[in-house]
Amino acid sequence: MRSPYDILGVAPAASVDEIRSAYRRLAKKHHPDINPGNKDAAKEFAEISTANALLSDPDKRARFDRGEIDASGTEVAPQRPYYRDFSGGAGQGRYAAGGFDPGDLEELLRRATRGGRAESFAMRGADAQYTLTVSFMDAAGGTVRRIGLPDGRTLDVTIPAGHRDGQVLRLRGQGAPGIGGGPPGDALIEIVVAPHRFFRREGDDIVLDLPVTLQEAVLGASVEVATISGPVTLKVPPHSGQGTRLRLRGRGIAAGHQFVVLSVVLPKEGEPALEAFLHDWQPAHPQDPRKDMVP
Repeated sequence: MRSPYDILGVAPAASVDEIRSAYRRLAKKHHPDINPGNKDAAKEFAEISTANALLSDPDKRARFDRGEIDASGTEVAPQRPYYRDFSGGAGQGRYAAGGFDPGDLEELLRRATRGGRAESFAMRGADAQYTLTVSFMDAAGGTVRRIGLPDGRTLDVTIPAGHRDGQVLRLRGQGAPGIGGGPPGDALIEIVVAPHRFFRREGDDIVLDLPVTLQEAVLGASVEVATISGPVTLKVPPHSGQGTRLRLRGRGIAAGHQFVVLSVVLPKEGEPALEAFLHDWQPAHPQDPRKDMVP
């Protein structure tokens, strides 16, 4: 079984930020949404998620380094179960409860004295941290995803439309239980947005690179264009060049727009008539597209 450090491509001494950065980079590369039908990519993504779940949990990482658990989080040798050992699997989360068993800590607090009499103290539960990867389209349009918690419960996470990559959702009261009757902690869920094959996001705007033929660019055309809310018809103006940027008003995130960047595609096969025309063609308005590149 591969080491989680090898899977994420980080050193055993890697920092928390280095582990998080490695996971985000690999998750975006191997996410099933950008590798449809690729079983190897799906398997790789599952391994990456499992490795991240282990290494991003300080207690589990320490136990793995000591050889107490293997790369899948399975016990290597029996030991007394501590609350800190309860952590999620791939794509799940973890409870950060320190090194105490909650029952032991509560008993210590109950035995504390003030003014010669026993006092009972209440302590807020620890926050639970999770990483959840969603598709570009789910983040753009909003969705509900269900995750499993370490205690066997499930939690429905509502991701609002337009949620950005790296933003953290706070679900109050869904973390570790409180001590001595104290309130529970919160669930902190970092959302990782997988890249799309065609769309990319710039603020609240969506950008799409659109291939067009030479004929469509020169003469103009009406073409069908994908947007995050469905296909629309776009008019390509005559004399559109490489990199021409066209706007589809209101087709972005919230009040944003979609911008279509034209990419002129030349014929792959020979076009004798076109070649003959260009050979004898004398432009009415000659231009030098490289005039600004003279050193």
